[in-house]
Amino acid sequence: MKDLKQLYLEAGIDEEVYDFCDTVQKGLKERFEQMDETAEYNQMKVIRAMEKHRVSAACFESSTGYGYDDFGRETLEAVYAEVFGTESALVRPQLTCGTHALTVALSALLRPGDELLSPVGKPYDTLEGVIGIKKENPPGSLKEFGITYRQTDLVGGEEFDFPAIKKAINEKTKLVTIQRSKGYDVRKTLSVKKIGELIAFIKNIKPDVICMVDNCYGEFVETEEPSQVGADLIVGSLIKNPGGGLAPVGGYIAGKKEYVELCAYRLTAPGLGKEVGATLGINRSFFQGFFLAPVVTAGALKGAVFAANVYEKLGFPVLPDGKEERHDIIQAITLGSPEGVIAFCKGIQAAAPVDSHVAPEPYAMPGYHSDVIMAAGAFVQGSSIELSADGPIEPPYAVYFQGGLTWYHARFGITMSVQYMKKEGLLKKSPGTSV
Repeated sequence: MKDLKQLYLEAGIDEEVYDFCDTVQKGLKERFEQMDETAEYNQMKVIRAMEKHRVSAACFESSTGYGYDDFGRETLEAVYAEVFGTESALVRPQLTCGTHALTVALSALLRPGDELLSPVGKPYDTLEGVIGIKKENPPGSLKEFGITYRQTDLVGGEEFDFPAIKKAINEKTKLVTIQRSKGYDVRKTLSVKKIGELIAFIKNIKPDVICMVDNCYGEFVETEEPSQVGADLIVGSLIKNPGGGLAPVGGYIAGKKEYVELCAYRLTAPGLGKEVGATLGINRSFFQGFFLAPVVTAGALKGAVFAANVYEKLGFPVLPDGKEERHDIIQAITLGSPEGVIAFCKGIQAAAPVDSHVAPEPYAMPGYHSDVIMAAGAFVQGSSIELSADGPIEPPYAVYFQGGLTWYHARFGITMSVQYMKKEGLLKKSPGTSV
């Protein structure tokens, strides 16, 4: 029988790259054990919630048309609310992506004359058009409906500017949106603890303000979610962490019952809300994906830590660094050139189980300021809990790596990215001298 190294060599990895990455991986045993402990804790939370709400085979039945009395859909939403520690949840295939789920929440809760505040800097690129802060805004932005926007930036890319936040909150401030992950920004991801401290500060100034957290990429990374430290709503995508790689589409909004109800009215129609919405036979995937999500997330986390340690040793700036505590599954690596970003992404694509034979190229993707390259040979289109990497082709030329349904796939992907960087002569250090 062939050993593991031989399989890697046959896949196109040279011996120097394999030995270097293997040595890095062997030094991460203790970190990986900690991640497994978190995964086991979160796995138990999910199992206990499923037991409490009596998940059964009947929950996997399909509904069509209006979707009235969809027992599985109602049970799934009760399970999400239980796990996330909220009063209610909206978990639907009709929420097409994370940006859509956030748009539904913002549109449901804000009215003309209200103001939206981001105390963590500019939001993710695709939300700029939603809010109305692009040079050319698409029709239907919040700005078009008379909703204003204000933001305060992080100090040094990681600390809240509390004096500026206090000054920014005024009588018009209705909702505060907090993006947990970094997006296409080289800044630190926010821990649940830090989010709780920020929410407490804001509520002390204006108790009735709604605090909403964009929880994308953060679910199950820690043992608590932002909803358990004061967030009124948390919002995310099912083709990221909570879908466990099995959800083919969908998003969630979880939080206070009155706010979730308003979001349901915006998603469907006033007066209908959560009562309608056919699930079309995908309840089983939603349940099973959520069941697997803690373990799948742990595999992605291991891949992120591995990537940080590999590229740090090769001389590239990484965020978080190889030793930092993790609060999402994203690993930013500043490669310093368009060629570096492209070579890295080609390596990730070459390690994919789907479309490994194609080469990704930068292109003008809707909603982004510059050309973006995306590597994702995924079973679900755009699923970033699966092994993927992407980044805008603009300074500082950073790539954002995430996902991996298994740790073993993440390891192979990062190893292949190093191989492609080496082949193009883009490594700062030789793998053979970097450990």
